[in-house]
Amino acid sequence: MTLDFSKTFEKYEALVAQVDRIFSSVQEGHQGCVSCKIHCCDCCYAVFDLTLIESFYVNYHFNRSLTRKERRPVVRRADKADRQYYRIKQKLQKMYIEKGKPSEEVFHQLARERVRCPLLNDEELCDLYVRRPITCRVYGIPTSIGGKTHTCEISGFKEGIAYPTVNLDKMNDRLFELSEELVKEIGATRSKIHMGLVPVSAALTTDYDEQYFLV
Repeated sequence: MTLDFSKTFEKYEALVAQVDRIFSSVQEGHQGCVSCKIHCCDCCYAVFDLTLIESFYVNYHFNRSLTRKERRPVVRRADKADRQYYRIKQKLQKMYIEKGKPSEEVFHQLARERVRCPLLNDEELCDLYVRRPITCRVYGIPTSIGGKTHTCEISGFKEGIAYPTVNLDKMNDRLFELSEELVKEIGATRSKIHMGLVPVSAALTTDYDEQYFLV
């Protein structure tokens, strides 16, 4: 059986194009603030999860854009990153549940954690740059989560000054919507699968097949 997800992929790619236009607009309007350049890989150490649509999309193109030989070192790095993610999430869970730390403090601790993305190769370049997730695409310009604004630490954006800001809460809502549409398009029967979140490392090594979706 062949899974059909073309319509949802088209919608996701339209969202990516919109995000890229926003980044370019902010970059052009604030050239002294955006520090992104080739071999700059600060964002490649950020800890974040992907929605189903993005994890499936990244996995799909990872397995089709790279040869088996090219994928091997990425998979090895993904296994290492997965172990690091597991330890970090254990620590954060302990902070929140056992020590009763407020969610804001846990979030700030998460923002300080650093894990090398398995797609970052030895030349400090992304092995899947054209298909990189949206979080990677907006890193370097101001974003907001839960009403809190965040910027790349090596950028030139300064506190107290109003800048165009990407609302990641709205972005994530749209990604969850597309994830639900993907599940319906494929005909998956796994309950609440569209609400799942996984790191890039897990997205690369998961088998998104009929058995996974219970089609």
